[in-house]
Amino acid sequence: MQMNTLQQHIVDDNTGISYTLSGEQYYPNLVSQGEEHNSIGIFGQERLNYLKHHRRLLYINLLTSGKLYSHLNEIEESAIDQTELLVKQFAEREDITEKLKIRDPMLWVQKMNNIRNRVREIVRDSLIYA
Repeated sequence: MQMNTLQQHIVDDNTGISYTLSGEQYYPNLVSQGEEHNSIGIFGQERLNYLKHHRRLLYINLLTSGKLYSHLNEIEESAIDQTELLVKQFAEREDITEKLKIRDPMLWVQKMNNIRNRVREIVRDSLIYA
């Protein structure tokens, strides 16, 4: 009686994905190699959630290629930069100044919150859900 012994770890030559034997079945090793897993901000988390639920193939491709976290960090940085720029531009266009802040702080807060909410929607549409 001859027993076939299976290798514990194998690598698919076509895809470069490594697999580990568990029982009688191989499972892919989906932990990325060499990619930093920095904490992801709110925009990166929203992008991750969107990819998982609405762009599944892109999510799997980024995950298996080891580029998911660099993609999420890039989205996070772009979203923060775009948010800061747009808030500043909207405030200037709508004449929301430090004078208004001193004269009527509640009105200033109300207007700035309104701008921030509009800008978040613009950023989500252009970066997160694109």
